[in-house]
Amino acid sequence: MRRTAECPSCGAPVQFAWSGAVQTACPYCHSILVRHDVNLEKVGITADLPPDASPIQLFTEGVFDNRRFTVIGRIRYEWEQGGWNEWHLLFQDQTSGWLSDAQAEYAISFLVAPPAPLPPPDQLAPGQLLQISGAPFYVTHLTRVRYVGFEGELPFTTADRSEFLTADLRTFDARFATIDYSEQPPLLFAGRFVEFDELRLANLREFEGW
Repeated sequence: MRRTAECPSCGAPVQFAWSGAVQTACPYCHSILVRHDVNLEKVGITADLPPDASPIQLFTEGVFDNRRFTVIGRIRYEWEQGGWNEWHLLFQDQTSGWLSDAQAEYAISFLVAPPAPLPPPDQLAPGQLLQISGAPFYVTHLTRVRYVGFEGELPFTTADRSEFLTADLRTFDARFATIDYSEQPPLLFAGRFVEFDELRLANLREFEGW
């Protein structure tokens, strides 16, 4: 059930699809709004997101491992060789996850508790093996990423995400993980790569000529 609050800046109704949402944007005045229990605080104005060719958009629906989800948010990041989207997913059981959408390569991941303290970034190098949940993951990239903007509902604020380091890892059987060093202790997201058709997506963006 969607909840509605009042934008503290313009008074317009702001709807939430997820009770755990921490940050959203007013669809009318574009204020960035952070939740403090039942109150909303304006902390800025949203930036225009650059155009991209992703067919996914807010309220795209899909299925992952027989679990239905709806896209309720997006973060756009850039690095030295381009940009990508992290789509925030809300599942029917009110859990949330992420769909990484980078140059037509897709992966779904979830925030998980690390089985042991994660190594600091200066102790990681591409090709290095780490044991995560009993499986060997090797480091593929260490990437300094820059936050570009967001839309929809997020589980955290973006105030401290202007630039930070991530480590991408994968196994030989298509499992995927990211260590996010935007916080201390760092965050671990784990999941697997997926094919676009496997997600059975609906309510996609329509492009002229498709």
